[in-house]
Amino acid sequence: MVNISNNSDLNQLLDALGDQLSLRQHSAELVVIGGSGLLALGHIERATRDVDLVALGSDEGLKQARPLPPYLIESIAQVATDFRLPPDWLNSGPANLMDFGLPAGFEKRMVEESFGDSLTVQFASRIDQVHFKLYAAVDQGPGKHETDLRALDPTEDELLDAARWTMTHDPSEGYRMVLIQVLAALGVADATSKL
Repeated sequence: MVNISNNSDLNQLLDALGDQLSLRQHSAELVVIGGSGLLALGHIERATRDVDLVALGSDEGLKQARPLPPYLIESIAQVATDFRLPPDWLNSGPANLMDFGLPAGFEKRMVEESFGDSLTVQFASRIDQVHFKLYAAVDQGPGKHETDLRALDPTEDELLDAARWTMTHDPSEGYRMVLIQVLAALGVADATSKL
């Protein structure tokens, strides 16, 4: 399997990861964003290539997902082998978002699911996904990110709130210009005066 085609595929992988953690007598709390998070909560139906990890949960709150603890790396690798997935099927690239901060109130809005006794996954809420998908659409180009944004059906106010957050991650004028173009494509008229 190369793609995670639906919620059933995703649950199967996360159940397997929970089993691997249990075999190693460890537990983990993952904070997931992106396409797999949207799939898990029923916001989209498209396939996705990986599970985007933005943070790890702990008793002290969210913490950086880099580097991952060895037992989690081993568990991820075993699931990759068992399901013939690429080694980066659980992708901690989005952890960079923690450097400048997640949207205000992110932790209170997370949607929790358990996979066995050893794995808890916190999925980003719909409104937080609007923030991340807008940032990705501007930063990486529209494509699937714009499609996902449209599936989330954000209001103009939600898009403008998300836009303001994205500018805390990239305050450059070039980014702002592309952001305004993307907002216009999403139906936000005269975004220049609203940001």
